[in-house]
Amino acid sequence: MAAGLFGAADLARIAATTGRREDALRIGYLPITDAAPLLIAHSARLYGAGVSGGKPVLFRSWAGLAEAFVSRQIDVAHLLMPMALQLRRVLGAGVRVLGWNHTNGSALTVAPDITDLGQLAGSQVAIPFWWSIHNIVLQQLLRAHDLTPVVRRSASRSRRTVELIVMSPSDMVPALANRSIAGYVVADPFNAIAQIKKIGRIHTFLGDVWREHACCVLVTRDDVIARQPGAVQMVTDAVVSAQLRIGADRAAAAGALTSGSYLPQPLPAVRTALTYPTPPYQLRHPEWSPQLVGFQPYPYPSFTRKLVEAMHDTVVDGDRGFLDDLDPATAHAGLVDDTFVLNSIAAHGGTPALGLPADLVRTEQVQLL
Repeated sequence: MAAGLFGAADLARIAATTGRREDALRIGYLPITDAAPLLIAHSARLYGAGVSGGKPVLFRSWAGLAEAFVSRQIDVAHLLMPMALQLRRVLGAGVRVLGWNHTNGSALTVAPDITDLGQLAGSQVAIPFWWSIHNIVLQQLLRAHDLTPVVRRSASRSRRTVELIVMSPSDMVPALANRSIAGYVVADPFNAIAQIKKIGRIHTFLGDVWREHACCVLVTRDDVIARQPGAVQMVTDAVVSAQLRIGADRAAAAGALTSGSYLPQPLPAVRTALTYPTPPYQLRHPEWSPQLVGFQPYPYPSFTRKLVEAMHDTVVDGDRGFLDDLDPATAHAGLVDDTFVLNSIAAHGGTPALGLPADLVRTEQVQLL
């Protein structure tokens, strides 16, 4: 498969792999702050008997995590929402979004000498996966600044093109340090690490472009729901409870994530990523709190619709065939099962406790300039 992209044949092969069939659900994650609810739920022992007592399984790349999920090596994970849409469409069934794992939590980090996006012309910028909110918003930003994203083609300063490459998050910081790339867009704490080490600067929080957007979503499979609906409800309850815990004490959550060896990054970076006490640039929309990763579970249909619209306009390296008949108006209903998260919201104090509108309706706010 192409780096950072699955083809239909790849997914069919992976899905046909005989996976484990244990009763206890296994959870997988990437070591980023986006995974905090899944990890704090384990640290605080919020999972019930239907979940494996072992630590969630750490993966180093989105491709590795997705392959383990599709092949049934794990049952629950946080996946990039555009990736979840791709998997659902290509496989025809199976992948189901239960709710949002978090909002915000990502940024565009650039070399220290870059102050304007126009300076990225003729350079390479790294993304974590083709079908990611990172790639989608980055391309929107580039186009808004008269830059053209390209793939498999060297960037040209005179033509104002920027070459996008897929890179594992853990490889982005050293690549920026040795200037093999001019920047990267990714989840924290990798943006905070570059800022702390002074090898890069956060140029734009993605939440300063798309207000409280979802990046990673909580996913399982239809067969897991059919086999163990009670365990799926327990997982969803635990995640919602963990989201509330993190929001109540972010510093304590950072300590638990690092002292429990869930995240390999140093405590100062994780704590900064969860709190950003001093925003690293003048926020365009401070009222949006774009520097703060948010933790609320409800998957708004309005977001799915706008996300699908944006995916149609996004350049990727690989097959885009699954988009041909992906209708923004119906994509949400085909992907999301909000039964469990609605139960969890009600069990944890309802919409007021989670800062959600009573009617669970919102209007998407995106501002590129």
